[in-house]
Amino acid sequence: MIGILKHFRAECATGGRVQSFVRDRSLGVDVLRGLSILAVVLMHINIRIPFGKSALGSRLAPELKRAFFNNGYYGVKVFFVISGFLITTNLLRRWGAPSQVDVKAFYKLRFARIAPCLVALLVILSVLHGVRAEGYVIDSQKATLAEALFAAATFHLNVLEIRVGYLPASWDVLWSLSIEEVFYLGYPLLCRLLPDRRLLGLVAAGLIIAGPLARTTWAGGNEFAEDKAYLTGFDCIAMGCVAAWIVQRHTLSSGIRRVLWWVGVVMMVQIAVYPIVRVQFWRYGVDVTMLAIGTALCLMAIETSGTRTRMSNPLAWIGRNSYEIYLTHGFVMIAGMQAFVAWGSNVNAAPVWHVAMVCVSVMLGWVIARYYSEPLNRWLRGVG
Repeated sequence: MIGILKHFRAECATGGRVQSFVRDRSLGVDVLRGLSILAVVLMHINIRIPFGKSALGSRLAPELKRAFFNNGYYGVKVFFVISGFLITTNLLRRWGAPSQVDVKAFYKLRFARIAPCLVALLVILSVLHGVRAEGYVIDSQKATLAEALFAAATFHLNVLEIRVGYLPASWDVLWSLSIEEVFYLGYPLLCRLLPDRRLLGLVAAGLIIAGPLARTTWAGGNEFAEDKAYLTGFDCIAMGCVAAWIVQRHTLSSGIRRVLWWVGVVMMVQIAVYPIVRVQFWRYGVDVTMLAIGTALCLMAIETSGTRTRMSNPLAWIGRNSYEIYLTHGFVMIAGMQAFVAWGSNVNAAPVWHVAMVCVSVMLGWVIARYYSEPLNRWLRGVG
């Protein structure tokens, strides 16, 4: 434990952990990822231990409570945009153009990053289901363990939930991974089949247009389909891809970067904080579209600013471990809620529980990244 704490302090201070084979990382991008994962974790904790019912929560302005505790869904959508942007940026750095992507190498890189944590999570969840651990048992009226495992391993757990409803929390987080990985199964193939970037742009435009329709008309009133169908997330990932293509081909002046940054921030804040704006856009399925555009604009401004970091910024450090935090924070939520009830804690203690559970979630994600997923990632990629 002492050794772990020493590593933790060193990385917070200097960013000592290997930077996933990217020599320099963008401070702003990692900060955005950090904010997004905190939004997800805080929303999930708040569902179980309502912050707003505490004495401190009752004193917070409604805008602040919405910003902190009601944006987990939007946090995932921001992740999608960032994912498309980063993966496309790295693709362009490695191979120069989308048409030159090495499909086999692309899949190998994705497998190395995704598989270690996913496999471990599925093994642990299977054991917990088998021993009937509270909070981890899949309702047999919805699905069997085999069906859930197959859905998770073949990236259609989102489709399963659209059909049967929510699975236990630690299974439910895999809906977004399903959307991402199905997109990335097709992405390199499209890049090779459509060497003209204008054709790729048309495909991206089609996905961006389809997103709002998938969240409204095509969902047919199914609230799960409105949020979790493939096309409800593909538009966000495509937006990130387009932003990366633009950044590669165009040099942006400092003035344009400032305009992009502030327009992007305003768009994101309007959707995340103000219900009047959010609801009006939500009716037509374009709330997520506006958020994705704002995120893409911010990413373009960030990437061309030249600001880099070795993760001395705490939010950037959290963002760097966001995948591990996302997949494992459900364990902390369930344990925390059970302890909250068992100890008879008063709702006024909610702020303390929120802070503690966020800290434990972040630490758990870091430990897993540092000692498990990153070493396996490097080994699978053949990096020393």
